[in-house]
Amino acid sequence: MRNHKVYGVGIVGAGMIAHFHAAALGEIDDVSLKAVYTSRVKSRDAFVKKWPCEAYATLDELLDSDDVDLILIATPSGTHGEITKKAAQYGVHVLCEKPLEITTGRIDEMIAVCKKHQVLLGGIFNRRFNPAVEQLKLAVDQSRFGQLTICDAQIKWYRTQEYFNSGGWRGTWALDGGGALMNQAIHTIDQLIYLAGPIIRISAITKIITHEDIEVEDNAVAMLEFESGGIGTIQASTSCWSLDGHAAQINLAGTRGSVFMHDERFSLWQFDHDHSQDSYVKAELMLDNKKALGANKPSAIDAKGHIANIKDFVNALNGNTPLSIDGKEARKAVQVIEAIYTSVERGGRWIEITL
Repeated sequence: MRNHKVYGVGIVGAGMIAHFHAAALGEIDDVSLKAVYTSRVKSRDAFVKKWPCEAYATLDELLDSDDVDLILIATPSGTHGEITKKAAQYGVHVLCEKPLEITTGRIDEMIAVCKKHQVLLGGIFNRRFNPAVEQLKLAVDQSRFGQLTICDAQIKWYRTQEYFNSGGWRGTWALDGGGALMNQAIHTIDQLIYLAGPIIRISAITKIITHEDIEVEDNAVAMLEFESGGIGTIQASTSCWSLDGHAAQINLAGTRGSVFMHDERFSLWQFDHDHSQDSYVKAELMLDNKKALGANKPSAIDAKGHIANIKDFVNALNGNTPLSIDGKEARKAVQVIEAIYTSVERGGRWIEITL
């Protein structure tokens, strides 16, 4: 297994998210972009023109390069597993975009093969690393909410028909793995689990309401029961138009406090007792006129979260800190989404899960 002070990185994929990864890598001292692979020649040529690195015609050639210690996977969701398995066999570490894969069964295979070959497997959930989430997690861990009562995730975004038409994989079960839940809402679902704790049962409904020629849902609502005893909902949509886009929301309420988070800011931060963190939150993290991140236009997302996510992975490679989002942690959001789809298949019946 390779180990260098500066890790050579290969990016698999050359679309919009791959460009985010490349931008993030340029801000991190311990990594260096060395290579890119995609089967799409025009995209590959455009990528290396913007981000100078070696372009490979096959995945095997990239993985066999002495310059590549780890890969960032930014390909359609249903391809992540096979790429990861091949990388592990070459002894190359893997940091993979969300979702880690489109089923928990495939994720379990990824975890097993990486363990076998002693390579690190991590997931990209860049929204976990913003300051608002860090402060909200601190409040939860300090039991400032008392008994959590109602905990919600709301993702009321908009995607045009052209968005789905722009790639043959979009809106398919085989490669997208789902719709508004698996593609757009998965970040917020991950945050809800991370902040409110394990979900133990789910009942749901999904529909295709506004888009044509897609196989997967563009609207979904799920009712939740948490291990803590609280209840809540997940609402996910790609059919909610607005001028600037609706922020992704996490709303936590309990017997001693309530917090409503809009993307990376708070519209409400109230507890029955003051705490030292409150002055920082109210001075720096309350809602202003910032536009919603990626609600109507995915390219509006900046690279800050990706920078922090990659740094966390590198710190784990160096043995400095445990990996925040390993394969088992990245699996949880997919397990919740799978349970939602199972509930829908069974007419909205309650589905029990163990995270």
